[in-house]
This record gives sequence, structure tokens and C-alpha cells, in this order.
Amino acid sequence: MTNLLKIPTWADEQFIYAVIETPRGSTCKLDFDPKLRVFTLAKPLMAGLTYPYDWGFIPSTEAEDGDPLDVLVIHDAQTYPGVVLRCRPVGILEVEQQSKGKKERNDRLFAVPDRSPLETDLQDIRHLPARACEELEKFFRATNVLDDKKLEFLGWRGPARAVKMIKRLSR
Repeated sequence: MTNLLKIPTWADEQFIYAVIETPRGSTCKLDFDPKLRVFTLAKPLMAGLTYPYDWGFIPSTEAEDGDPLDVLVIHDAQTYPGVVLRCRPVGILEVEQQSKGKKERNDRLFAVPDRSPLETDLQDIRHLPARACEELEKFFRATNVLDDKKLEFLGWRGPARAVKMIKRLSR
């Protein structure tokens, strides 16, 4: 299998690549293991909790936590681990994470696939209904509660901030 961490970040000037690790509807979090070049179980989620959208990473980036930049791909379909989607960044939720007395940034980027007809109108994550943003924040909190991680949401930012972050964190 190809080392998915090393494929290009950018498909072109407007679109990035997103590698799906955990598909929408999954009850466990999967991670890509670069040494084995396979997907491994990171952790099961709490009973009753599922991923609302496909979850993955932006290849050839490195966030503050040492991992590739996280991305939640908002679309109406469920894909599979290892699928690479060409996506347009639509925003970012800036997050400070505290675990074992250590604070670090662990932002969540949001993108929509270029081939997702229902989401092509979403240009800016801040245009989601307030209820949808609140539900996403609660989902992120719930996925970390058993790991004893505390999240502080610093704010929702638009596509320009997301693109700037991707460019800054590209290797």
C-alpha cells in the first residue's frame, strides 16, 4: 500500500487531498499506521456514539501535536478507510487540548469533496446552523472524554484561515 502520509497536500490551487481514516457512521476511531501501511484500531467510541462524517487527515502536513492535520469531510456519503478525496477547505474549529497537564493545539479542519452535489453550496463552515456547530463541538468532546482530554474551543474560522493553516503546516 502507498504511504498515504506522503501524497501531496494540494490537488491544485483550490483543492486539497483528504485521506479518510474513519468513515461516517463508524463506532471506532481508526488510524493509518505509516510503518505497517495499514489502518489500525485507535480506540472504540463510547456506546451510542458514531462519527457524523468521514474523518481523516491532510497528507504531507504536520500539526502541533506531531500528527497530520485532522479533517472532517462534510458530505452525505460514507466512504472507506484509505479513500483519498479531492476537497475544498471550508473552515476550521480552533481547539486547545489539555491532557496530563500539557496544553497543545489540535485544530479540526473542515472540507467538502468536489464531487458532493449536496454540499457544494457550503463555502464557509460558519454558515452551518448554530445547532450543527454545537453538535460537532459535543461530538469532539465526547470522543475525548474517556481519554481524559479536556478541549477548549477557541472559535470557528472560515476558509481563508483554513487555507493559511494548511499552507503553514505543509511539509
